Amino acid sequence: MARKYSQLSDEHIEFINHQKLYFVGTAADEGCINVSPKGLDSLRVLSPNRIVWLNLTGSGNETAAHLAQNDRMTIMFCAFDGEPKILRVYGKAKAIHPRDSQWDEMAALFEPSISARQYVELEFDLVMTSCGFGVPFYDYKQKRDNMEKWNNRKGEQGIKDYWRDRNQISIDGLPTHILDEEEES
Repeated sequence: MARKYSQLSDEHIEFINHQKLYFVGTAADEGCINVSPKGLDSLRVLSPNRIVWLNLTGSGNETAAHLAQNDRMTIMFCAFDGEPKILRVYGKAKAIHPRDSQWDEMAALFEPSISARQYVELEFDLVMTSCGFGVPFYDYKQKRDNMEKWNNRKGEQGIKDYWRDRNQISIDGLPTHILDEEEES
């Protein structure tokens, strides 16, 4: 049975902090809806109504493109061990880029990474839990080291080149605003 809350409780926050994987959903006004799995140490609960997560470099940059047009976001957490539960937060988000004044404040919350392309701040007033009875058990083994190896191979300039070449436009042709106007040239 689903239950609605106006903010995260201490129990909800404990549940979120236990998860190794979460899912982010966004959509522009038209086009594809994006759902991205996220892992690593990339999420912080800042208050009962505010979450920030670190958006590391990836093959696409759909979230940033969608948020530039439509600020709606859902984050979903589900239990793969222990008691079954699904927890979703619904709200409005914004992408924070390296050129933005909040960048340093957000960066201080996470281990430094040359792959950090945005922080996404989500403010919400709806939290919903549901049973999760259909979610199977999965055993967590370990985090993958692929991102760290890729970062080391690319280096800081290689990652910026990757952003320029592969992360500026969404699959629907929307701008992601990853680079400022000077960098785009």
